Amino acid sequence: MAVRATVSRFPATPEALESCAVQWGVAVTPFAAVDERGQPPTTGAGGDRIPRCEHCWAYLSSHCDLERWGWTCALCGTLNGFDDEAERRFQRPDACPELNSSFVDLEIAGAGGDGVQALPVYVAAVDLACSEEFLELIKSALLAALEALIPGSLFGLMTFSHKIGLYDVQGPIPLVKNVFIPPDLEEDGLPVALEDAMPLLSFLAPVDTCKDRIAAALETLRPTSSWERGAASGHEEDAVLLGGRGFGTAMSALIEYLSSGYGSTFALARVFAFLSGAPDYGAGLLDTRRYGEQYASKGVDANLALLPEQIPFYRDLAAVAVQSGVCIDIFAVTDEYTDLASLKFLSIESGGYLFLYANADDSTLPQDIYRLLSRPYAFGCVLRLRTSSDFEPGNSYGHFFPDPQYESVQHIICCDSFATYAYDFEFSHNNGFSRHTDPAVVQIAFQYSVIEPAKETSGDGSQSSASYKFSLKRRLRIRTLQYRPARNISEIYDSVDPEVVLHILVHKVILECVDKGVREGRHQVHAWLSLLAARYNQVLSSDVRTPLSSIDIDFSQCPQLQTIPQLVFALLRSPLLRLHEEGVHPDYRIYLQCLFSALEPSSLAKAIYPVLISYSSPDKQAFPRHTLSRAALIMSESPIFLLDTFTNLIVYYSSTADPSFPFPPPRDCLLRTTINKLKQDRCITPKLTFIHGGEDDSTLFESYLIEEQDVDGSGLTTGSGFVAFRESVRNVAGEIIQEEIGS
Repeated sequence: MAVRATVSRFPATPEALESCAVQWGVAVTPFAAVDERGQPPTTGAGGDRIPRCEHCWAYLSSHCDLERWGWTCALCGTLNGFDDEAERRFQRPDACPELNSSFVDLEIAGAGGDGVQALPVYVAAVDLACSEEFLELIKSALLAALEALIPGSLFGLMTFSHKIGLYDVQGPIPLVKNVFIPPDLEEDGLPVALEDAMPLLSFLAPVDTCKDRIAAALETLRPTSSWERGAASGHEEDAVLLGGRGFGTAMSALIEYLSSGYGSTFALARVFAFLSGAPDYGAGLLDTRRYGEQYASKGVDANLALLPEQIPFYRDLAAVAVQSGVCIDIFAVTDEYTDLASLKFLSIESGGYLFLYANADDSTLPQDIYRLLSRPYAFGCVLRLRTSSDFEPGNSYGHFFPDPQYESVQHIICCDSFATYAYDFEFSHNNGFSRHTDPAVVQIAFQYSVIEPAKETSGDGSQSSASYKFSLKRRLRIRTLQYRPARNISEIYDSVDPEVVLHILVHKVILECVDKGVREGRHQVHAWLSLLAARYNQVLSSDVRTPLSSIDIDFSQCPQLQTIPQLVFALLRSPLLRLHEEGVHPDYRIYLQCLFSALEPSSLAKAIYPVLISYSSPDKQAFPRHTLSRAALIMSESPIFLLDTFTNLIVYYSSTADPSFPFPPPRDCLLRTTINKLKQDRCITPKLTFIHGGEDDSTLFESYLIEEQDVDGSGLTTGSGFVAFRESVRNVAGEIIQEEIGS
């Protein structure tokens, strides 16, 4: 569990919080194998036996004061007595992980779900209202997925278009049963329930014995023809192009189908839904005409109109999926408007991921799904953050849903080691921290389940397909941290973690954009940076009448703040906040919202302000980081650059590079080694591109050199982009200072 705070020295009072203008909160990556310093938790048993405070329900930790008969809660100060069992346990403190470490991960006895067959279940739902190219990509992706699945897993193959296809691959020849989707939305469901068409255990096949048959079934998949879709919907062939992708009906039926096995056959089923376009048939169909209309409309802001969901169907369906133990990952492969603003809820609210690929030609989908299945994940998670009594959690951010009864309790359906969540803080009362010498305490409890293989061998030592067993383990992970209140504003500034500040800022601006539009979101970000600059100058300036030209917007006396203007400028230039008029596809904006709101702070900072590294040769690094400007490239005089944008890795050879340097760089050089390591350390597969300046089109690489670009997107300037942005911040900061002097 990694926990990073925006400031390591907390503001001592509400006045100090307002005066510093810094975001106050934490970013939490609960299922990370190590903490933010690289240290693993202390593990053990007894997660169900840790004493809890009678007043605030916090867990006993190594930060608590222990006495012979009891302990004092580190969060609220309540004195709690030990029961007989705890008293006996704590007579041997060395055997109690919670007394020796502030970061523990303990198994909960008897909470593993006795009687539940904890079989890993995976289902592929494939769109057949598609092109041949799309289908070939999906076949490649599913073959990669089969290699990543552990033996003993169950796998089901379903297709959808104007009908649902269920595949039974457990016999010698793949058998498919079709159920037609009614085109009339007023009809009540399918004519035949999926369970009646094919029993669930015939649909779910053991991967270890049926892998070849599953692969054979994939080879039989063909796109449905326009004639076939027209005949099913009762239209003539030339009218069929309007319909044929019954995604909503198919997902609703699949969730109901799988729900019969929840708690008996499986504890969690993961569905991979592959889409080639917007649902346009049956329940949950989406009207994609609103995208075209926004271009031509007058008086309607496309920067606002295309961000909210069109219908609540998929959000409601996600709630049903959660109750059925189903997690859905959506893989959309299309450059057409698909309305991900509506579809995203089915994935992120059921614990899944949303992926978007513009085309099938150079898609990283096979690598992404293999990577997704190869990393460990937890499910059925409950995340709870508690604080000491002087402050409390305010807003919470991330792909979870709040508990309907308890505050600051979030439920996470499926969580991997990259998934990150955020909280901001507020004071409980106007006095702030009542005793500035005492540390503020944050405790994060994360209860989760994992499936662990427990192989059984036959008498002769061989492993039969039926002998793969899995056990369901319930665990409790607790992290307790202390933060000292700052004595003054300068201490707060000196303790800032700019990546975490950006992390919470991005969460806030995403919500603002969905609610009020991209323009308002951009305004909010610019206004915050201007306020931060004004507050910084007010704190450090001895003369309140500081002239405008003397306002320090580079935070020259505080290294921890110096990267923030660049990060904010890059955020405003990112597709997340670029205006619709610049050609940002609304689905791509939604994809970035979903991706960015799940990233940990360092990855998010890289996605917002990419890392540019120079090399003097493929085997020698020249400089670890440059600003994103053409001037930086010219001044460096290095011939080779590696640009890491998180989603892309671009190797750029300048036109002046030595012709003897091999292009692309050889696989055994330092540059390639660096690339391979970067690809391994992230949740998605970055797309690798090689560009030779002077010979290849350099537009992609140059588009990331943002510091010469106008922040409002009016076009490239002669180099005044970031400079002009700084001046605009200086002007607004000066106005804030003058207004407060006048008042």
